[in-house]
Parts: sequence; structure tokens; C-alpha cells
Amino acid sequence: MKLQLALDRLPREECIRIVKETEEFIDIVEVGTGVIKEYGMSIVRELRELYPNKEILADMKTCDAGKHEAKQAFDAGADIVTVMAFSSSLTIKDTLKVAEEYEKRIMIDLLEVDSSDKIAQLQDLNVDLVSLHVGKDKQQEGSFNTDLFSLVKGYHFETSVAGGVHLDTLPEIAKEDPDIIIVGSAITKSENPQEVARKMKEVMS
Repeated sequence: MKLQLALDRLPREECIRIVKETEEFIDIVEVGTGVIKEYGMSIVRELRELYPNKEILADMKTCDAGKHEAKQAFDAGADIVTVMAFSSSLTIKDTLKVAEEYEKRIMIDLLEVDSSDKIAQLQDLNVDLVSLHVGKDKQQEGSFNTDLFSLVKGYHFETSVAGGVHLDTLPEIAKEDPDIIIVGSAITKSENPQEVARKMKEVMS
């Protein structure tokens, strides 16, 4: 089970500082959508240079022009790029093809998806990595609910979970044995990011 640190709504200096503090306990560094919109591919390149042995995910949330955006992120040093599940099949196919060429990966973001037909379609497209995701705005109604796992039961996806994950909710989520647990503000807004990341990694072990 991997711990993915989501860097979002943060200035560049904070992103660098928090990764440095938590490096020992995190497996994947996520450059969040807001950070990419602020700094572009330059911060992906910078993190790639600083952390050559870490997996880096560029949270592009691609929904069109998939080939171009996937190449952008992979050329900057990303290992994984996110694509929205509501994108057209052609967009998803294009990004998967680019990922194969670069020997990298695509993560399909299931934000607001509740259709089993869509999940079956993703499997038919040979998607192998998905994210069960409760969006930031929707977290006002509550944090990650393990009922979401039912959406992908019976399929052969690697699965990540994201959305309001914190130390109190982590044990229940970890029981479902996802491949990746994505944590943002519970670490980044903590007074001691390193200690929170350490405790989370312990729970996941």
C-alpha cells in the first residue's frame, strides 16, 4: 500500500519544504491541479530533479487533448498522469497509448462517477489504475466513505482513494486494502507534516 502526498493550493516553496520533510514516509509525490495551474510543468521538472527516486504524479485532470497533455507531463518527468473518467473513449485511449510509449501510467479519476456501465467501459479500454475520489467541494458533506469501494468490486483495477483522508478515517480505508492512499491537507496543513506522514505509514503497514 503506497502513500501519495497531494500538494495542492500551496505555493512552490511550501511544496518543496513539505516533500523534503515527509520524503522518508511517502511513496508518490502528487503535483496537484492547482499547483500545476499556478506553476505549469516547471514544478514537475523541479520535483523530478530533486527526487529522482520518487514516483511523481501530475494531476492534470485531462478531459480533452489527451495525447498532448500526457506528453507534456511525461516529458516534464511525471510517472503517472490523471485523466477524468467522463472523457471520451478516444481521449482515454490516446493517453493510454502515450503512457505505453513512455513506459508510464495513466490514473483514471472517478470523480462523481457512480455508473457501473462506465466502470465496465473503462475495463474494456484496458484501464488498469483508477482513483475513487471525493472532490474538495463535496467533502463539505463528509470525508471519504468506504462504500465507494463497491463501485470497483469485481474488477481488476489497481485502486487509489482520495478525498478528506485523515488519521481518524485511515484505519477503515486501509481495511479495504487499496493500492494507493492519497492524502493532502491532513499532512500539508499539519504543524508537523513529517509526524503525520509517519503515523499514516504505520497504519498502512
